[in-house]
Amino acid sequence: MKLGLGTVQFGMGYGISNQQGQTPVDEVARILSVAQRNNIRIVDTAALYGTSEESLGMVMPAGHTFRIVTKTVRFDAPRPSITLHDAELLESSFERSLQKLKSPTLYGLLLHNVKDLLASGGNLLYERMVTVKNRGLVSKIGVSVYAAEEIDRVLDAYDIDLIQLPVNVLDQRLITGGQLKKLKAAGVEIHARSPLLQGLLLMEPETLSPFFDSVKAHLKMYRAFLSKNGITPVQAAVGFAAAVEEIDAVICGVNNHRQLEELCAAPALNNMNFHQFAINDDTILNPSKWLTNP
Repeated sequence: MKLGLGTVQFGMGYGISNQQGQTPVDEVARILSVAQRNNIRIVDTAALYGTSEESLGMVMPAGHTFRIVTKTVRFDAPRPSITLHDAELLESSFERSLQKLKSPTLYGLLLHNVKDLLASGGNLLYERMVTVKNRGLVSKIGVSVYAAEEIDRVLDAYDIDLIQLPVNVLDQRLITGGQLKKLKAAGVEIHARSPLLQGLLLMEPETLSPFFDSVKAHLKMYRAFLSKNGITPVQAAVGFAAAVEEIDAVICGVNNHRQLEELCAAPALNNMNFHQFAINDDTILNPSKWLTNP
């Protein structure tokens, strides 16, 4: 199954459609049980996701087969340069992540902010990640990115194993721009995040704040298309990303186990024309640029 489990909600309240706040630890256990039954393999977390790593470590099933991916702390690039101290912090913070997750090794380690890797001295961070990998503490190293230009720069400078990037019905730029094919040709494992665009694609357009007025009519057409074809917003969001050949895992966050069960039931949608719903407005596609909550 391509579906992967995002866990930011396990450590903090997150997502514009999230009315429940942080997921309680007992519910995290139920979510992991559903994930295990449905053969979900990738579990995505981060040092910056509040208490997410601790919550996972408390209730991770014994003998599980999950492939856990975590991300580094931020190093506040751009600055004059990344330093050796930053590289040492990367390694020590990763070791703390192992302790919190109660795991001797992890599947993946990603730099949380690609700007850190591309800054002057960013090679020090990469070299320390290689050291962590050579120590046998992690199987794959890579980076989380937002834009095509970042992917091109990373591939030109570094040999990475794993990348996390945004793909959803509205944001198809890395598909049409050829970056996914370029990554796959380089042998990079691709994890797609934001298939639900923080829940925006699940919300009724009429309920969105005025900040989203420029895209409300577009979203209404999208919802009408789904209704005509008998597809739920969840099925469309997950199914679209899962149908992209180059994508290895579709990372979805949930607040409770019932949401995960719904996601697991979403089929891949290989023959639906979702290309018509792609947009290029970065103020809508990048949640960090949202000026208000819907």
